[in-house]
Amino acid sequence: MNFLFIHQNFPAQFRHLANALLEDPKNKVYAIGETNNVRTRGIIHKRIILLGYQLELSKLFHQSVLGDFEIAAQRGQLVAGIALRLKNKGFYPDIIIAHPGWGETLFLKDIFPKSKHIYYFEFYYHAYGHDVGFDPEFPISTNERLLVRLKNTTQLLSLESADEGIAPTHWQKQQYPVEFHSKIKVFHEGINTRLAAPNPEACFSYQNKTLTRDNEIITYVARNLEPYRGFHCLMRALPAILEARPQAQILIVGGDAVSYGRRLPNGQNYRELYLKELGHQLDLSRIHFVGKVSYRDFLTILQVSSVHVYLTYPFVLSWSMLEAMSVGCALVASETAPVKEVVLDGINGQLVDFFNMRQLADTVIAVLQNPDDYREMRFKARQTIIDHYDLEQVCLPDWVRFVLHSRKE
Repeated sequence: MNFLFIHQNFPAQFRHLANALLEDPKNKVYAIGETNNVRTRGIIHKRIILLGYQLELSKLFHQSVLGDFEIAAQRGQLVAGIALRLKNKGFYPDIIIAHPGWGETLFLKDIFPKSKHIYYFEFYYHAYGHDVGFDPEFPISTNERLLVRLKNTTQLLSLESADEGIAPTHWQKQQYPVEFHSKIKVFHEGINTRLAAPNPEACFSYQNKTLTRDNEIITYVARNLEPYRGFHCLMRALPAILEARPQAQILIVGGDAVSYGRRLPNGQNYRELYLKELGHQLDLSRIHFVGKVSYRDFLTILQVSSVHVYLTYPFVLSWSMLEAMSVGCALVASETAPVKEVVLDGINGQLVDFFNMRQLADTVIAVLQNPDDYREMRFKARQTIIDHYDLEQVCLPDWVRFVLHSRKE
């Protein structure tokens, strides 16, 4: 069979599926992504044929929400051009698997009308009741709310053209218009529980410090340190935690850019902002901002964790929370969707009010004070991932069966 993957940051969510399909020598697999992104990812399999497109932002004219759609339309045109060249060379995919969020799928149905189009629907934006306006510290203007409707334009066009859809959680599926729910199945990408596993011998070295499971270590992970992932709440809880636990060390993983939400003016970043706000309340000798780390170091950090904090707006669920559970971390997480789809309070994790920094601090302190009381919770956290999100035994087989039985008649 012929497969075509499309994602501006390929392989992203499609790494394991693409590799699994390539294990059959009869399958031919092409992938398209943005050149600047895929160049840094490397080749995931020797038989994959990876093609790139170069986005030319200098050719765009609009500086408003129309600019967002113009960028999406340009991505769609560039991908359509590559697809047309493939078609003219004799490659016609049986199945196309793509992420429509950036516009790359806008014109694919016109190039390959006989292919089966399976799109990954990650998040549908709403002006009320979800991530937008969730945090009163960052009020949303009426104009910003109005623009949310236009953010969904490319997804709505892709929902109409897709033959099938995939969402990683039930909550994320439910955010899409109900008239499209019948198109969308729920499959998570999966967690490699063999790699993301407890390791009592783990040690993490950073700036002449070596930390092990014998230390009191609070961990926090986000792609970037920003309010969408509750970074400001964590920072404001730290003074009470550090005072109550004088031996505790804080490991914070993440960059200083902004993945989601509002950027600060004049090149500021949220790490500097909250360090300045909290000032002398923090013992900076015990707070370690390690930046972005390799996957191996990321797992080691989780393996030495005494308690792991995961906070999020009602938004896309992070892989890192599931990986922390797979490692067997004592998880303290915000009581927000879709966290509650996975975490049962007091069973496989502890849930706290996103905005209640005192409750967050007290819960973290309680875990550190009485670690033996949370051994069963750690075990059940890992078992949850093994039972429902294991890459090799659950998720990847579901994906492969779904895709291989999706060929369009």
